[in-house]
Formats: sequence, structure tokens, C-alpha cells
Amino acid sequence: MIRFANSLRAFRLRRPSCLNTLREALIIFTRYPEPGKTKTRLIPLLGPDGAAGLHRRMTEHTIALVRHLRSSRPIFLEVRYEGGNRQLMERWLGPDIFSRPQGSGDLGERMARAFHEAFQSGMDRVVLLGTDIPGITDRILLGAFENLRYSDIVLGPASDGGYYLIGLRRDCPQLFVDVPWGTEKVLERTRRISDDLGHSAVLLETLDDVDRPEDLHLWEKASKQIPKRHPVPRISIIIPTLNEAANLPTTLGSTLSASDAEVIIVDGGSSDETVELARSWNTKVLISAPGRARQMNVGADHAMGEVFLFLHGDTRLPTGFESHVHKILARPGVVAGAFQLRVDGQFPGVRIMERLVNLRSRHLQFPYADQAIFLRADLFREMGGFPDMPIMEDFELIQRLRRRGRILIAPVPVLTSARRWENLGIMRATLINYAIPLAYYLGVSPSRLAHWYDRQRGIS
Repeated sequence: MIRFANSLRAFRLRRPSCLNTLREALIIFTRYPEPGKTKTRLIPLLGPDGAAGLHRRMTEHTIALVRHLRSSRPIFLEVRYEGGNRQLMERWLGPDIFSRPQGSGDLGERMARAFHEAFQSGMDRVVLLGTDIPGITDRILLGAFENLRYSDIVLGPASDGGYYLIGLRRDCPQLFVDVPWGTEKVLERTRRISDDLGHSAVLLETLDDVDRPEDLHLWEKASKQIPKRHPVPRISIIIPTLNEAANLPTTLGSTLSASDAEVIIVDGGSSDETVELARSWNTKVLISAPGRARQMNVGADHAMGEVFLFLHGDTRLPTGFESHVHKILARPGVVAGAFQLRVDGQFPGVRIMERLVNLRSRHLQFPYADQAIFLRADLFREMGGFPDMPIMEDFELIQRLRRRGRILIAPVPVLTSARRWENLGIMRATLINYAIPLAYYLGVSPSRLAHWYDRQRGIS
């Protein structure tokens, strides 16, 4: 309670005097977006980083909406969080957002505590809101506060039987006792408690939340309304695919941490569900003749971003990858970058192989395509894109880029599928990875190298 009161006092001191009579509070419940602990029901589809990235963007969407609301209505805003700490939350959401931990107990105990401390601090009307409701609008929030002038309780029903919003005009801890949290009975039980207490209640419109894979299209629609937070260049993430249905969901999930990026899938003739899956994610899907170089060039021709990032269909980007991209490309003399490599496997020798790859990339400035190469779009076009070769297109592009400037490696890794090393064996795959560039350097044609590589993989 002391923390809430101090926060409110500090907020009032910084506001115009006409707003010092602040009596309405909006409390947002969220979680610091730590991979593996956020939106866990979406992890099987999006991967840990993708689920955390989605949660991050939904929270930012909600905060942006409330910031806009506060420009016309004097509402005190506080974020209550799980995970992380106050410093991380301030760095994430900004110093104008007061935040504090939700504290111990189940969801009901944490919500009851939040309401109790708000009313103890002098609030007349308090609304508590989640962050996974893409359909929330300032009109709905304003309606919640207005209804609390005449009703004891306001509830925003969620389509899954819970509620996305609850508002009170007096402390009522009984509303949060013996409620089956996480079930379809939450709203029903809460209304029954309200009726038993003799409280008047108003229901707002029913909205969908984003908690399951089938809900993702709701977020894709709402995400178009998110305002830009920083004037950074837009990134075009170009993904060439061929029968990547098994890996593509986690790859696409990892791109969600970027708030200002487009994703372009360029398929080379998949016989599985790759194209259908990509289209279900509301990405731009193009079809081209097979060949990774050709596919990536087709994607670049249709890209709108100022930065191109080329990503394999079985590779996941790290959370916050966009900040590393912009920081690296902003450094003087740098023409391109890539990420460290980490393989999604635990077989013997894999960590040694990773270290060798990362040493080569960092000291020789020679990353390969499975490390997610990125560069400015105008430079890529000026250089003519990837050479139309059946293999070694990334090697050739990097050679040309090294003549133009430095190539830096981000201090975080991408996570790529282990299938190549598992199919060929760690020793054999590593030897092939070094033999092909050496043979190319000695003059062996890319077509012969591609034919030999296919035979090693058992492709006729």
C-alpha cells in the first residue's frame, strides 16, 4: 500500500494541478516477457521466444491504448507484473509507467490485493485489465469507468467463460474467493458471488482473448493498429522454404518480437502444408522456382523494409533481435551482420562445433546463411542480390560484402534445427561444411558442388 500511495503521490506532483484530484485507477496485470515462462500454451506452436515476443507486443499494445486514453481522462495507471523486476519493467515500458510486483498467492489473492491497496490510497473507481485482449478499445475502458458511477461491479466477459476486465467502486475481497481460476466457470461464479452480496453489476461486450494457437488471427488483425514507438527502419524478414511445415510455426513465432517488421515467405514448391500454414499466419506468401538464392531474391524484390534479414525456415530468431540488427547496422563502417549459431540438439560434439562456427564468424567476419544474415536493402540491391547459384550463394555474397566494410556478429544466437547434423553425423556434417567452401575457393563449379552435396544427403 505504501508503494502504491507513493507512486500516486509522485504522479500527482508531475501532473497539472487541475488533475490533482485523481480518483480513478486502471491496473494492468501482466508478466515480464521471459521466454519459457510466458504464454506457455502457445510455446508448442511459437516456441519460447515467439510466445514471449507475442506477449510483449500485446502488452505494449495495451499500454499504448491506455496512454492515449489518459490524454483525455485523468486516470492513474499502474502495471502489476510477475517475473522480472522494477528496473526491467521500467526499461521495457518506460519511466512514466508505475509498476510493482503482483505479490504472492493465486490470481484471486493478487487481484484482491491490488484492489484493496488502490482503494486504501483514495481511489473511487478502480478497473483491472489483462493484456491478451486484442479487441479492447478506449471506448470500452471509458464505458467501464462510466458504469462504475452507478453500479458496484463492471465485468468484461471473455468468450472462454472468464473475464478480461473487472471494475469496482468499493473494496470487495469476497469476489475473489473460491473462484475456479483458469476455467470456463470464472465469470459465472463471480456473478453468483455478486448476486449473493446484493451488488449491482454491469456486463460489457464479450471479447476474445489470445491464449491458444487458434486465437492468433485475432492478434494479427489488432496488431496493425499498434503505433510505432521508435523511428527505426522497418525490417523485412525473408524466409525461403521448401517442405518446412514442421519447423515453420516456431520460426514465424520468433519473428513476433519485432514490432515493426514484415515477414515474407518465398516457397520453392513444397509438397507438404508449408504454404497453407504460412498463409494462416497472415504473412506475405510468394511462390517461385526452387533454389534458395532465387527465392531470397524474389522475396527482396517484393520487400518494403529498409533492412533485409534472410532467415532459414528451420531457424528461430532470439527475442529482441531487431534491436541487435539496428545497433549493428548503425555502427560506422559496418555493412552487414549475422547472429551467433546455436543448434537445437544435445548430441556429442555439438557445442564444440558451435564454438568453431562462432569463432570463424567473429574473427574472420564470415557467417553463413543459417546465422540469419542482415544488411541494408539499398546495399543489397546495389550489389545485385544473391548470385543465382545452386549452392554457395551466401558465401559469395559475404565475400563481396567484406570488400565493402565490416561484418559484425550479434552477441546472441539464433537457434537452428539439428536435422542436418543428426542425419549426417556431427563429424561428417562439419567436414562437409568446410570441404564445400574450400572446393569452391579452388574453382569447383557450384553445380558440381550442389550435386555432390545432394548425394551426401541421400538426395538423388
